[in-house]
Amino acid sequence: MTSVLRMMNPNLINGRNLYKGSQILVRGKESKSPIHWRFSTSEASLRTPQATASSGLSSTTTEPKGSKLNTTTYDDKMLPNYVPVYVMLQLGVITNDNVLENAEKLTKQLKRLKQSQVDGVMVDVWWGIVESNGPKEYQWSAYRNLFEIVQSCGLKLQAIMSFHRCGGNIGDDVNIPLPKWVLEIGETNPDIFYTNKSGNRNKECLSLSVDNLSLFRGRTAVEMYTDYMKSFRENMDDFISSGVIIDIEVGLGPAGELRYPSYTETQGWVFPGIGEFQCYDKYLRSDYEEEVRRIGHPEWKLPENAGQYNDVPEATGFFEYSKGSYLEEQGKFFLSWYSRKLLLHGDQILDEANKVFVGCKLKLASKVSGIHWWYKTESHAAELTAGYYNLKNRDGYAAIARMMRRHHAILNFTCLEMRNTEQPAKAKSGPQELVQQVLCCGWREGIEVAGENALPRFDRDGYNQIILNARPNGINRDGKPRMFGFTYLRLSDRLLSEPNFTTFKTFVKRMHANQEYCPEPKRYSHELLPLERSQTNESLEKLMEATEPVDPLPWVDETDMSIRPFESVLSFLKNILFRNKS
Repeated sequence: MTSVLRMMNPNLINGRNLYKGSQILVRGKESKSPIHWRFSTSEASLRTPQATASSGLSSTTTEPKGSKLNTTTYDDKMLPNYVPVYVMLQLGVITNDNVLENAEKLTKQLKRLKQSQVDGVMVDVWWGIVESNGPKEYQWSAYRNLFEIVQSCGLKLQAIMSFHRCGGNIGDDVNIPLPKWVLEIGETNPDIFYTNKSGNRNKECLSLSVDNLSLFRGRTAVEMYTDYMKSFRENMDDFISSGVIIDIEVGLGPAGELRYPSYTETQGWVFPGIGEFQCYDKYLRSDYEEEVRRIGHPEWKLPENAGQYNDVPEATGFFEYSKGSYLEEQGKFFLSWYSRKLLLHGDQILDEANKVFVGCKLKLASKVSGIHWWYKTESHAAELTAGYYNLKNRDGYAAIARMMRRHHAILNFTCLEMRNTEQPAKAKSGPQELVQQVLCCGWREGIEVAGENALPRFDRDGYNQIILNARPNGINRDGKPRMFGFTYLRLSDRLLSEPNFTTFKTFVKRMHANQEYCPEPKRYSHELLPLERSQTNESLEKLMEATEPVDPLPWVDETDMSIRPFESVLSFLKNILFRNKS
């Protein structure tokens, strides 16, 4: 097996240009000098030389848990490094007919999953299922049944407000369309959907151009999303007030991510194609034409030289590295407009979500896509078509992080498991540098960041890369910087089979800083407080000014809590021997 890849950019590990001003990155005086941690697989503990000589780091607590007492021993010096782990449930756990699929099997899976000491699970709450019968005709019974099972298994829940279609993205194994009555409106007015320059419509989600147009039987798209979230809160209030639902991830686009559907397999896209701009519906066309008239350039048109889904950047006039249109005044204006519309879309819907859930003891979150291909080129073509105006001299994620800060939302990022060496050379990918850039944007803005793996992984190399990104400076006394949480994609029979499950349990233990599952989040600084109202003292124009690139904080080249070669296999064999003896 290969070791974790050393970072390719020396600036990432030399300590220069550290972010200042973010409370998340501030360390106490006692942690300024390096602390050398040592991991012992035999003792299952992490120790410093000082801790080895002294017993003063550990504490034993007795805490209530239901009618039982929790006598788990925690090292209070290690709990600041604890990163909660959640697992995504199957996409089709609730069927298109709004029925909980095989409740008995799911219960068995969740009980086994609980043995790994995960903190909870995540589930898509599909708009296309719940409001399928007609406007404001919400059917929540299947999801209530699901949540009751999750609660009975002692797991926390992250709920995704999924305002997109399932089907057509990588990993989609079921097809859940948008509500039928919404699609019927689209038959007579196809411009409610994202559209590429060839006129192809994408029915994965509604175009952001209709956010504020009353085209849906008297409601705007944003009003539909808001009403849906209001109904969810009203019908799931008992799960929220009891602390089962701890996180509401608000879907903001395709695959639930804040982006345009620039790369879609149903339209022929194949990795690592650059994708296509999705702004050619009549509403976005009209908006752009109005904007260019306003600045005195009515002759400027939407890009016609940006290629097709599977082109490479240098084969197009727009993304050609040295003299592409993206470097010209017109191209820069278009990209600013395109990314600004996306930011405004996210800002408005997160503001509505904040209004709905204000006062609830939970976190809001939203997901940003990990578009790592063509990252190591000048034009970053795949990111640009998705709406992330990110270049070497321009940060395309800082404004998004700042926008999420105003709504007290967590920035959830993908592709945490990926390493550069795993990608084909032709894609010129940089997943490691991209993860560092985006996470640091969040930490620099003083918000929490969380993450997911983009593709299913069961191997130690993938897990070790996740652990590294979750604690990029390793174990330390104040636990900073540290991801707020990680959600593993996804629950399956393969994950729960051996030896995969034993490896996963080892991974969860490492994410927990080698501590047992901790039922009191406040002990690792994750206490849920009532959600506060969004901040409104900063204009969108001010948010858009956050474009100055800054070097990421240092990233160690290998996690100090690595899953060692053959460690999980030995643990698996040990468990078998123990069971046989008993």
